[in-house]
Amino acid sequence: MASLQASNLLFPSKASSNRIININAAISVPKLPKINFPVPALIRKPASNKTNLAEELKIRHRDNGFTEYSIPIVERREYKVEDYSNPLVEAQFYAILEAIADRVEMHKNVGEQRDNWNNLLLNSINMIILTAATMSSMAGLAGGSLLALNLPSTLLFFAATGMLIIMNKIQPSQLAEEQRNATKLFMQLQRELQTLLALRRRPSEDDVKEATERVLALDKAYPLPLLGKMIEKFPKTFEPAVWWPEKENDHQLFQRNNKPHHHTMKQNRNGWSEELEMEMREIVKVLKSKDTEDYARLGGLGLKINKTLAISGPLLTGIAAVGSAFVGTNSSWAPAVAAAAGALAATVNTLEHGGQVGMVVEMYRNCAGFFTLLEESIESTLNESDVEKRENGELFEMKVALQLGRSVSELRDLAKRSSLSELDEFASKLF
Repeated sequence: MASLQASNLLFPSKASSNRIININAAISVPKLPKINFPVPALIRKPASNKTNLAEELKIRHRDNGFTEYSIPIVERREYKVEDYSNPLVEAQFYAILEAIADRVEMHKNVGEQRDNWNNLLLNSINMIILTAATMSSMAGLAGGSLLALNLPSTLLFFAATGMLIIMNKIQPSQLAEEQRNATKLFMQLQRELQTLLALRRRPSEDDVKEATERVLALDKAYPLPLLGKMIEKFPKTFEPAVWWPEKENDHQLFQRNNKPHHHTMKQNRNGWSEELEMEMREIVKVLKSKDTEDYARLGGLGLKINKTLAISGPLLTGIAAVGSAFVGTNSSWAPAVAAAAGALAATVNTLEHGGQVGMVVEMYRNCAGFFTLLEESIESTLNESDVEKRENGELFEMKVALQLGRSVSELRDLAKRSSLSELDEFASKLF
């Protein structure tokens, strides 16, 4: 019976083939647990009285009981009006930079022009003097009968005398050195202002005022015009150059405060300490007693030499002109005087302007001014009683050392030997 049923299943008969067999199948799947995903709730705190913007995003696991934690939102900064630079102030600052760049170019071009003046006038005047001396000698050898040689030589000597007076008055070599110094100082000021911008510091009204004062001080110290504003080339006494705005009573205040402070200064407060203050005071003492005094002495000596040469040149050409005028008047000495005076005049002119004595005097004047400026810079810094308003002490010390061509350790050693009265050298190693 069982085999019959199996055979019917495998090989259904005709009777059973007409029947429809429905088979229902079901797959049993295990039931998954329900998972609740927590939704973060955004909760706003009441605004704080201080910031008015403090908000936090709080995320809680409410159902699972995890510890509450919060993610703070980055607060916006409340900018004040002072944080933004005044557009007008920025425009004024950039206008000053443009004016400085223009002055750099002007002083550079004028300096090259006046250096050319020195070379051209030197060569031209020497050629005139030597030509006149030659013609005067030839007229003397001819017995003074050659008016064609006698008259031109006299005129050339007088022309050389007038040109020498003008050349010695303006001192082209000194004029060229003035413009070179002006170019250097304007470029230095330009770099300082550009550094201020590079440090992402917005210019203020005080920056504009200070920059304007420094530009005007440089214009006054190194004028471009010759007539009316030219620097006196032969002053009664030698004076250092001054190209910075002068501050009143700084030197007197420094003299009163030249003793050590009796207050207790915190060590390394803004980089300053009592030892550093004493070091700077010793440096000022060395600059005044050594460097500034030596350059003032050398500048005075150079000024005297230049005065002597400036007077001797036109005097000799004048004597040569008079001697040339007397050639042919039965004066045997006239040709010799004209030739000798002309040769000496050419020598003196070459020594004065070829040697650029005026430029050397201006160089001494500028060096003495550099040391004077460094002294005043140190004095004005030490006169500021609030050390927080000073420039950082370590940075200031490094700047002073570099300006004197020394390392910081060498500068400290210099101040130490100065305090022990064992100093036998100048403060500057540069010049």
